[in-house]
Amino acid sequence: MRTRVGIVGAGPAGLVLSLLLAERGIDSVVVETRDRAEIERTMRAGVLEQGTVELLTGLGVGARVHAEGARHEGIELRFGGRGHRIDFTGLTGRAVWLHPQHEVLKDLIAALVGTGADLRFGARDVVLREVASDEPVISFTDADGTPVELRCDVVAGCDGSSGVSRRAVPDGRRTDYFRAYPFGWFGILAEAPRSSPELVYAHSERGFALISTRTPDVQRMYFQCAPDERPGDWGDDRIWAELGARVAGEDGFTLNEGRILDKSVIPMRSYVCEPMRYGRLLLAGDAAHVVPPTGAKGLNLAVADVVVLARVLERFFATGDADALEDYGPTAARRVWRAQHFSWWMTSMLHLDPVGSPFDLRRQLGELELVAGSTAAATHLAESYTGWPLEP
Repeated sequence: MRTRVGIVGAGPAGLVLSLLLAERGIDSVVVETRDRAEIERTMRAGVLEQGTVELLTGLGVGARVHAEGARHEGIELRFGGRGHRIDFTGLTGRAVWLHPQHEVLKDLIAALVGTGADLRFGARDVVLREVASDEPVISFTDADGTPVELRCDVVAGCDGSSGVSRRAVPDGRRTDYFRAYPFGWFGILAEAPRSSPELVYAHSERGFALISTRTPDVQRMYFQCAPDERPGDWGDDRIWAELGARVAGEDGFTLNEGRILDKSVIPMRSYVCEPMRYGRLLLAGDAAHVVPPTGAKGLNLAVADVVVLARVLERFFATGDADALEDYGPTAARRVWRAQHFSWWMTSMLHLDPVGSPFDLRRQLGELELVAGSTAAATHLAESYTGWPLEP
């Protein structure tokens, strides 16, 4: 087989890229190891920046975001036993939407299937070869057992942090910037009414907590825990007591409790691979970078990557000049590092360091008071959280 762009991975980056390329008349093939049903049933939270929602709407896949998603015009920071609202819309004129990532993927897949796109779900033994040449190859075994050699002009590696794309860049040709945080997030999915109309980011002497939502009747909540914590060691009563203690305060805020449907522990880490291009292989999304979830940047950063990548590929195919590919990494990396800084800042401001001191706790409270009390500081948080403009 042959195609102009071989895309490895059918996550947000790969699917949005395929749609953007189709809009430009550039053919692509998407190769994915999971089957379609697995992708569409793997539940993941989603906070969509306004720019992401506008892009999805422009691609014809934003109707359900507007119909079923929840538009949030701010968040609440809780510290010192009280809530402090950060008014995104009042400060920036922008907002975010809560809409599960797997629902976004369902719409992207349906749109691509409707265009007749070549989506290869359930691929096995995926290998990238000759990525430094002018004709890189993706070899794999198709879902029906047929061995396939897909020759491309360019390969877009969009297969996440554990995929084959990043490993196709030789160790000596890339720099890995990595930070592991000394804590994780204990997450629950609970059958309960909403406790707050907007997301609550709580700082307490017991550690961080996040009160989020999935639907009017199903809620997503997290609290800071040890990275090696085992979900099975926590009974429901203990979980609710811990969450309640972290959001309690003089203003009487309480959680609506209910049946816990799922428990998990999420590791916290930051990672960037540079350069994001090696030969004709270009990395996007989690294949190139990972952020801690505190800043809600993961899906949005993947989308921002492929907006840049689609523009670069359009110029490359129009001119035939491989130098056009050079622009991708440096352009995308500017936003990547801004997102890394914001995610690190939110994490360091709200989480307790297990080996921290009373000084660190007081410093955090001082910083939170600054954000809650300063229009300039609150505007910085609001601009970063709702998202910077996508590259033209």
